[in-house]
Amino acid sequence: MPGNMTLDQLKLAVSSGEIDTVIVALIDMQGRLMGKRFHAQFFVDGGHTETHCCNYLLAVDMEMNPVPGYKSAGWEQGYGDYALRPDLATLRRIPWLPATALVLGDLVDHHTGEDIAISPRAILKRQVARARAMGFEPMMATELEFFIFENSYENLRDGGLRALAPISAYNEDYNLFQTTKEEGLMRAVRNGLYGAGVPIENTKGEADSGQHEVNYKYSNALDTADNHVIVKQGVKEMAHAAGKSVTFMAKYDHRKAGSSSHIHQSLWSLDGKASFADHDDAHGMSAVMKHFLAGQLAHARDITAFLAPYVNSYKRFTIGMFAPTKAVWSADNRTAGFRVCGAHTKAVRVECRIPGSDVNPYLACAALLAAGLDGIEKKMALEPEMKGDMYSAQGIREIPHNLREAADLLKGSAMLRAAFGGDVVDHYHHAAQWEISETDRVVTDFELQRLLERA
Repeated sequence: MPGNMTLDQLKLAVSSGEIDTVIVALIDMQGRLMGKRFHAQFFVDGGHTETHCCNYLLAVDMEMNPVPGYKSAGWEQGYGDYALRPDLATLRRIPWLPATALVLGDLVDHHTGEDIAISPRAILKRQVARARAMGFEPMMATELEFFIFENSYENLRDGGLRALAPISAYNEDYNLFQTTKEEGLMRAVRNGLYGAGVPIENTKGEADSGQHEVNYKYSNALDTADNHVIVKQGVKEMAHAAGKSVTFMAKYDHRKAGSSSHIHQSLWSLDGKASFADHDDAHGMSAVMKHFLAGQLAHARDITAFLAPYVNSYKRFTIGMFAPTKAVWSADNRTAGFRVCGAHTKAVRVECRIPGSDVNPYLACAALLAAGLDGIEKKMALEPEMKGDMYSAQGIREIPHNLREAADLLKGSAMLRAAFGGDVVDHYHHAAQWEISETDRVVTDFELQRLLERA
């Protein structure tokens, strides 16, 4: 379900005064929306064809600091421009912002018109095209978890980080009484996102105090990633409007559950048939599905840097907190990194439980798709199912323990270099190295508390 507004409908809404602002957004390396707010009349009069932005937007860190060492952009090249071309299929109303519409765009070279290879949306589009050339339509869904705090963002910025107050006092997983208390925000989230063209299914309390999950209907891979980033933006903006804050950190407190973004995946034929389903198989899995899952398992460690992109991401992989530690598969088993769901139905699918809610969905979906397609192309045999408690299982494939290990695996991945291109892999490896170096140099509260007096 892409955007819910055509350009002609926007023109009518602009002429009637219903819409006066159009946000044109790109997706940066961190999966955030960056862009410009256009006066709606300028946009419909011709601004919808193209605008420009600084190419440093794909060469900065989370703090928007220009990072040295990228091949794509730097001081030595003068930080030039990318062209940003709105994808009008994503045009939509934004109900929680007054008189506002939003459209996502693609970054292209303003000389050649070609997609910028390192841009997240282009990386996913390339893997979708690869799948379609093989006769498959990739269908995906992401589940986003986050924590809600009573603190406003302004309060946190002004020193309230030490007094974070989750919106509830206890684990509210499926708890209807506690979530009733939070309906002021969550009802606005459901209705606002649905009004923005995101096919919301439900929200629910999650497995810790103040934690929530929002679910939206599966769709094609690109639409799912687009919905994902709009959901994150919308939840943050609506929380801010309510005087509260949210975090999509993978692990904001070591004593609490992490926040995940499980990714459900299946392939369908181009004429709408379920390519993963085989009712005669013990798990309802077709040969195609087995090859696809085998590819993801074979390359699971190589692609982890795209599933867990920050040093903090790896603190979520904790025994007994429903985040996986082993990159193996099992049927309907939440201790495994890859869970087969929906056996013996046309909805049979692979759920990758490794990504946290800090993930860039375009990069994660592209990496998973690339690995699965490699398994199909090479007809990889699926390893036996693992059963029982994967946390306690020994001698099986582990998720990388930290970003440093994952970055090394990313850099050496022949599969990813073939699928994404060497420049893309090197670009995101450099991003991981910068994240590691920035974290390594910072003195943390933990170190102060542990060492200040006793060292």
